[in-house]
Amino acid sequence: YILVFWGLFGTILGSLPWYYLGKLVNEKRISNFLDKKGKYLGISSNDLIKSKKWFEKYGVSLVFWGRLVPGIRTLISVPAGIELMPLRKFLIWTTFGSLIWVALLTYAGYLFGENYLIIETYLDQIKFVVKPILILIFLYFLLKLLLRLIKKNRF
Repeated sequence: YILVFWGLFGTILGSLPWYYLGKLVNEKRISNFLDKKGKYLGISSNDLIKSKKWFEKYGVSLVFWGRLVPGIRTLISVPAGIELMPLRKFLIWTTFGSLIWVALLTYAGYLFGENYLIIETYLDQIKFVVKPILILIFLYFLLKLLLRLIKKNRF
């Protein structure tokens, strides 16, 4: 139990700088930036408002489930900060998601003992699934951005 406690404690502490980084680059700053330079990126303040509504709808789920996905675990804190998710709510859902992850890894370490490298091999395999999904999501939004730019230039 002590390992789970300290692992969870470290995970929560590690998420806070990322959350505050997102909070530093808050919605108002991003909105002002988009009003001035957004046309060069193909993103408007309205797009930001839409993303805020999306995060408000799924934010808790994103923070919770994001803690269980290697590669996203740390970075999920940034949009939570940007969207000004209340710190208490952020910490609660970060704790729940992280507790599952830390407990599973601790139990796996106990179960496999000296053979922990086997787990590392399986965890490394996850990236072969997660990374392509993230790349496809990125390409989707890039394509959407390009189509919007093309559409704006035609009319």
